[in-house]
Amino acid sequence: MRDAEASDEARATHPASPIPHPAAPPARASPSLSHPEPSRPVTTKLPVILAITGASGAPYGVRLLEVLALHQVPVWLMISPHGWRLLAEECGITDDRGLKKATGGDWTSVRVFDDKDRGAEPASGSAKSAGMVICPCSMGTVAAIAHGTSRSLIERAADVVLKERRPLVLVPRETPLSLVHLRNLTLASEAGAVVLPAAPGFYHKPQQVRDLVDFVVQRVLDHLGVEVALVKRWEGK
Repeated sequence: MRDAEASDEARATHPASPIPHPAAPPARASPSLSHPEPSRPVTTKLPVILAITGASGAPYGVRLLEVLALHQVPVWLMISPHGWRLLAEECGITDDRGLKKATGGDWTSVRVFDDKDRGAEPASGSAKSAGMVICPCSMGTVAAIAHGTSRSLIERAADVVLKERRPLVLVPRETPLSLVHLRNLTLASEAGAVVLPAAPGFYHKPQQVRDLVDFVVQRVLDHLGVEVALVKRWEGK
């Protein structure tokens, strides 16, 4: 069923830049690639909704946006006020211009939405998307999603993605987790969200912080159906 839905979505059109086709089959992925090449053509022409909220872990969101923009995946980007605060504190990014520069400079496939605009396109189920990721995802945002109390465009877009049965990936970084956090995450998961903690593995032999970030970003991309090789995958022993 999911393959059929992906096929239907791929036939839909959207006013974003076309998805490029790789010139040749890629080489075997190395443990870390600063400029990754897609292992096969990206499978969606529908936009991926990317939200950055006020949880520590802003570099994960920045890197995810960089990879999506690099591969011309259509992105609907929205950042909460506290998300901007964390971008400034953790990445030195204070505005759209700085974020664009930090993610490669090519935003031809990126549309930016104001988180206060609850009437924007992502607020309606009739506006089709490939899914949504909130990276990083604050516990306050998780609570709003779990209980259906949307007060911002980010929260409303997540509510829409759930009701339309599209992929919703939540990337919390909070630690430790209280009982309230755990119950809210459980409710979100039961509603259909994928809870993907920002908890990198180490079996790919990371050499730098970027390798740890890429591990989490790779898992997010996997759940969105975007085929990009960032880290060496486990192949068994």
